[in-house]
Amino acid sequence: MLKKMGAFFAEPPSKETIQDEQKVASMYKHWRWRIFYSSFIAYVVFHLCRKNIAVALPAMGQALNLSNTQLGILGSTLYVTYGIGKFINGVIADKSNVRTFLPTALILSAICNICFVLSAVFVTPGHISFFGLPSATVLLWLLSFFWGANGWFQSCGFPPVAKSLSYWFSNSERGTKWSIWSTSHQIGVFASVALSGLVIDKFGWMAAFYIPAIICIVTGIWLFDRLRDKPQSLGLPDIEKYNKEPVKETAVDEEAGLTYLQIFKKHILCNPVIWILAVSYVFVYIIRFGTEDWLVKFLVEVKGNSLTLASTKLSSLALVGSAGAIFAGVISDKVYKGNRTPINIVFLICLILSLLAFAKNPADNHIMDYIYAAMIGVFTAGPQMLIGGLCAVESSSKRVASASIGFTGVFGYVGAALSAGGTGVVVDRFGWSGAIAFWVIATMICVLMCVALLIFEQVRKRKAAKIC
Repeated sequence: MLKKMGAFFAEPPSKETIQDEQKVASMYKHWRWRIFYSSFIAYVVFHLCRKNIAVALPAMGQALNLSNTQLGILGSTLYVTYGIGKFINGVIADKSNVRTFLPTALILSAICNICFVLSAVFVTPGHISFFGLPSATVLLWLLSFFWGANGWFQSCGFPPVAKSLSYWFSNSERGTKWSIWSTSHQIGVFASVALSGLVIDKFGWMAAFYIPAIICIVTGIWLFDRLRDKPQSLGLPDIEKYNKEPVKETAVDEEAGLTYLQIFKKHILCNPVIWILAVSYVFVYIIRFGTEDWLVKFLVEVKGNSLTLASTKLSSLALVGSAGAIFAGVISDKVYKGNRTPINIVFLICLILSLLAFAKNPADNHIMDYIYAAMIGVFTAGPQMLIGGLCAVESSSKRVASASIGFTGVFGYVGAALSAGGTGVVVDRFGWSGAIAFWVIATMICVLMCVALLIFEQVRKRKAAKIC
């Protein structure tokens, strides 16, 4: 049984390289487009079973009598397992078949969402005890378990996509393609928030979990047909060779003589840039998930918005915010010539201003709420895409692309867990003004980390110039 499972997920062997140039060109044109749109749709749909809880929090908390602290603990379970899983599954994804690895994870995530809802159906808070424990306690544990399990399978989504983008697109085009693909996150959040708000209004909070689960299962089955692993598994040459792009022979020769673990140690564990990026990512994710998970509740409780109106405002954060990733990628390519750090600093400073403006905006000024929410989305999306994504890949090796994403992802989801649990505690103790301060301080620390990275990069360039 284990052998069959291993064979199912194992990376397919490379086929003999096709020599017919016209056939190679035709196949690359077909498969690059197919891999790109399949990966894009896959990550959009992944969010339907991840961000649905953000909209369900007010109704779920009321129905199950859960405090903000309890809701924060529940939400943080996904981020803890996601962070750990993103690193472990990143290493696994480097040696796995994208075609089977990603769709299976999506389907298992959907099953976890269904089990999450069933927990609340079979165990309701009351006076009944299970093994001496109040049913409310048992229910919270069950919900936390299945939401945590969901986080593990959700963590299997990004690493295989990072692998695909690294192998199917060359260095000269990867920044643009990566930034366009990264909008799948914002579109996924928008779709999840919009869908969850609609179905909760019609069918109740549980529908925000079982309806997205059905969509994810159907999409997972479709992805088995659409996806493929590396170009070499189809008999295609390496993408840099196909695009006739120069590759540093010394780097190729060095990696050819190294094992995967040696490359992992050299380009990740002993790479100071990766470590700075990883620590910075903690604070990026505090603000990212603080706003995505808690702004609906903030708008309902502080500004008196209806759940539908609050969900719509959060949707603008995600939908318009998708442009931020593209702007960050293009500007860092065209203006800063591939240097990503300056644009990160600019975006983070603008993010602080947007947060403060959103918090101070009067409750009856709905138009400005939409605008400020969109600005928060734009200025969060850029650093989120660059710091732990493209920067991590560019600072390591293609052979450990998934692992580098997974490594920074561990730190990112430490921040996500701190954001979920920390925001809940801060709101219960200091009110919503404390939550805003928590997010602003996290962003300020991230700015300082990026400044430190900029200084480090400049010092390293000067040393390299002296050696030459």
